[in-house]
Amino acid sequence: MSTKMPPSLGPRIILHCDLDAFYPSCEIKRNPSLAGKPLIVGADPKGGHGRGVVMSCSYEARKFGVRSGMPISQAYKLCPQGIYVRPDFEFYAETSDRVMSLLRKFADRFEQTSIDEVYLDVGDRCASFDEAIKLARRVKTELKSAEGLTVSVGIAPNKSIAKMASDMNKPDGLTTVRPDDVKTFLEPLSVNKISGVGKKTTEFLQEHGVETIGQLSQIPAKKITDWFGKGGVWLWGIANGIEETPVEERPLRKSISVEQTFERDIQNKGVVKEALESLVLEVHERLLGERLLFRTVGIKVRFEGFQTFTREKTHTGYVDDQDVIREYVGSLFREFEKDRRRIRLVGARLSDLKPAEGRQTRLG
Repeated sequence: MSTKMPPSLGPRIILHCDLDAFYPSCEIKRNPSLAGKPLIVGADPKGGHGRGVVMSCSYEARKFGVRSGMPISQAYKLCPQGIYVRPDFEFYAETSDRVMSLLRKFADRFEQTSIDEVYLDVGDRCASFDEAIKLARRVKTELKSAEGLTVSVGIAPNKSIAKMASDMNKPDGLTTVRPDDVKTFLEPLSVNKISGVGKKTTEFLQEHGVETIGQLSQIPAKKITDWFGKGGVWLWGIANGIEETPVEERPLRKSISVEQTFERDIQNKGVVKEALESLVLEVHERLLGERLLFRTVGIKVRFEGFQTFTREKTHTGYVDDQDVIREYVGSLFREFEKDRRRIRLVGARLSDLKPAEGRQTRLG
């Protein structure tokens, strides 16, 4: 496979912009007295007995070992002196809309991948990586001036490297990987720096003596596809610095789902219902954060032995009502209440989504 682009096109120039600790940063913007403090956005810790998770946290909180996705009770044990605030997803979504409108002005092609991350293809307006660096500095200055927020930017010839680069010097970083530096940049990085390579894939690769992206790039493409199927082609391309996925607008997401796996299989249905209530709150918060309406509510129940059941119920119209989610999740779970088997995992899912009034879909 050739690693060269057609000479008429030259190397692509992609920026990956990742807003730093976005939820806490929004809270600090609203209440500047929170700056410099260990701030944790998530569920109520209830003195260490709360259920639910950390949505995000400030860099000061991360020094205590607090991380996104961590149970809130664990976060409280690590950082009891932290300031805990409940998420305000509507406020974050409004801020994100303004930020994305600002960033869009700098792009030839634009791809928002989450509330706080975006790819900008700037290859048409920037003739060189030096020009792209100047553009990135303008992005950072304008964002700081307009919204009081910092962003870490990675500049590279493709999306996967730009994303890794943006993670290098957080917060407020600017990291550039020019085409000639791709191999040197990728070689020492751990395989789990590749977006989409999770714990299981990392462990599998380590068992086969592959710790770094450099080592992964030496594995023949056929062997990687034997290991991972079609996904192996994608992984091989990233490891060799030749991934060429275009920057393009994303369609509206089809569903929002959240799950909780219990540390031990649970027979006590009261504990399971508590977990479902936590999932109802979380899936509803995400719905509001993305300014969407739903029509269908689903649950997933996985028993010991990995037997999994899903159930769905559809509402008459489109709503964003938390009580409807709670009522439907409760009624769908009743089928399993008298089942004596232990439960390993429960999940809640909203589907048949459409934008709430006032939100632009931003398709193509």
